[in-house]
This record gives sequence, C-alpha cells and structure tokens, in this order.
Amino acid sequence: MTSVQLAHEALDTTQVFAIDKVGLSIDGNAILSDVGLDFPAGEVVALVGHNGSGKSSLLKILARQLTPTTGSVAYAGRDLKDYDGRDFARSVAYLPQDLSTGSEMTIRELVGCGRYPWHGALGRFSAIDRKKVEEAIKATHIGRFADRVVGTLSGGERQRAWIAMLIAQDARCLLLDEPTAALDIAHQIEVLSLVRRLAHEGGRSVIIVLHDINMAARFCDRIHALKGGRVVASGTPADILVPDTLRAIYGIDMDVIATSSLSHPLAYAR
Repeated sequence: MTSVQLAHEALDTTQVFAIDKVGLSIDGNAILSDVGLDFPAGEVVALVGHNGSGKSSLLKILARQLTPTTGSVAYAGRDLKDYDGRDFARSVAYLPQDLSTGSEMTIRELVGCGRYPWHGALGRFSAIDRKKVEEAIKATHIGRFADRVVGTLSGGERQRAWIAMLIAQDARCLLLDEPTAALDIAHQIEVLSLVRRLAHEGGRSVIIVLHDINMAARFCDRIHALKGGRVVASGTPADILVPDTLRAIYGIDMDVIATSSLSHPLAYAR
C-alpha cells in the first residue's frame, strides 16, 4: 500500500476543518489571533462578526489563499500543507467576494470551469465532465437559462451559476465569502436555501461568511463569531442569539424575540 493510499485512509470523516491557535499578521498588523475552531462534517457553518473582524481572512486561510503566521489548519485530519493543489481543489471549493470574471461566458461554460481540477488546462473534456456539469446545472435549477451569458443574469441567478460551478468541481466542502452581500432579501433567501439544500441533501459541508445574524441563524447549523480577529462566541443559533452574546459580538445592545414560524429567535438592535 502506497503512502498516498495510507494518507487517504487516515482522513477524518467527522470534521472538515480543524483550526489550532491560528494567527495572521499582515504588514505588522494582527488580523487574527489565537483562533481555534472545529468545523463538523455535513454542517452549514457561518462565520459572523463586524467589518474587519477577520471573517474573510479566516476563510481565505481555509481556502489556502493566505498562509497563517502562526498555528495550524487541518482538513479531514491532514495539515493543509500536505495537500498538493489539485488534490485539495478536488475536495474543497472556494467562492470569493469578487466575481467580476466570467461575465462573458455562458452559464454552461462557467460551470464547466469547475472541472479544471480533474482534467487540467490541456486535458480533454470527457463524458464524465459533461455529466458533472449537467448534474450541477440541474441541482441549482438553472437549466432553463444555461446557455445565456452570465453577465445578462440577475444577481441571484449569477450566484446560483457560480455555486453550480463549485458543485461541478465535485467538492465535498464549499467555502463561500458573503455570497448574498449584493442581493435583495428575496434573492438572499433563494441563495441560502439552495446552499442549505445542497449541504443537507448532498452530504456536503459548507462554511459561509455572512453579515446578517438572522440569516445565519435561519440557514446555518452552527455559528462562529469573531471580533477583532478573535473568536468571541461559538455554538448553535440558539446559543448565539442571546442578548449578552450578541453584545459581545457586535458591541451594541440587542434583543431577541421568539416567533411561531421559526425554530430560532430573531435578533434586533435596540
């Protein structure tokens, strides 16, 4: 048995990422300090906090876009440094905030880009690749406009197209950086409902940066909150939506109210 086979057999299927005492400094400025978090497999987990709290930087570390200054990060029980680029990309897909590229492609062409880690730049697009693309288009309900140019779509449709690309990548873990930031409330619910369905029905894990604590509570299984680059709260939505905890996260007085239509309370600023 090869060392690669042994490494794959040793993968931890109970959690996706484990972060241990991670710190990040850029140009002498501390962005993250002593961050330790676990992300169980099969859950939708939100990263929340005020602007500049370190949410996006932490997600970039998980996506291997940034290297932590201190500490370590493991994916499926293996240190991130032990993965080669293609091996990692076949398992983890990252959607950044800036989605300015790809606007001249059709949706089907954009979704097809998700197959790059499997065949490379010069590899032939196989029948398996085409099958994965069509499955991703079907899963995200964008088949009726799959041949339209991405730049002609609404915000919600574009986000679904990009998420379809991640699904075609066949990744088991999705990293999404504020995918609802520029969307109206209807499209926010549409996109987050899609993300939750893809996770819970497809056996995927999702880590998502969100600003809206109520959206995080509604669509996520777990919430990790950062403030000033440090973890200040971590738990289920019911654990987090407590006035004292919300004040620790956002630095303002907030109250919560129970609703008959939701399984969690709603938070609002006083």
